[in-house]
Amino acid sequence: MTRALIVVDVQNDFCEGGALAVAGGAAVAGAITGYLREHADRYATVVATRDWHRGLPDTNDGHFASGADPDYVSTWPEHCVAGTPGAELHPDLRLPDGTLAVVKGEGRQDYSGFSGRVVDAAQPDLAASLRAAGVTEVDVVGLATDHCVAATAWDARAAGFGVRVLTDLTAAVAAPTAVAALTRLAQAGVELATR
Repeated sequence: MTRALIVVDVQNDFCEGGALAVAGGAAVAGAITGYLREHADRYATVVATRDWHRGLPDTNDGHFASGADPDYVSTWPEHCVAGTPGAELHPDLRLPDGTLAVVKGEGRQDYSGFSGRVVDAAQPDLAASLRAAGVTEVDVVGLATDHCVAATAWDARAAGFGVRVLTDLTAAVAAPTAVAALTRLAQAGVELATR
């Protein structure tokens, strides 16, 4: 068994002070750094995903609210615009050399890291890149539990990987949606664990 760690969207805009902040986002950034400091040897590969959207007036296929208030279900405020400070990884997140960078949401609504592309890779498909590295199991951490973490874990499971979500290395937008998302994942065979 070869395991990868997928760090989902630990970006400035999703942490305190950002355009679409998740309470506890900065703490998750620091906690993942500490976890990797102690346990990097558990992982053959580390992946870091980022939302990488086009700015308004491009709505990214309706992902950004335009002409109306966001509903925070399928439309959102402008966030993580490619090349802006909000799209950068949080400064408290420290990743090992060789981390695979994945960008997603380039002009469309992507929640899962498996919908994005691996940057500067011969194989831009994340599932194929992980398989090429011999990965069979993934741990998923990051932001937000009830949206992009859940979608990434779901797609990893659908792609045939064994999947764990390390719930204490995630933060959610809201408790009810996090419980619903984690329940759905558990029913699909995703393991819910803590570090």
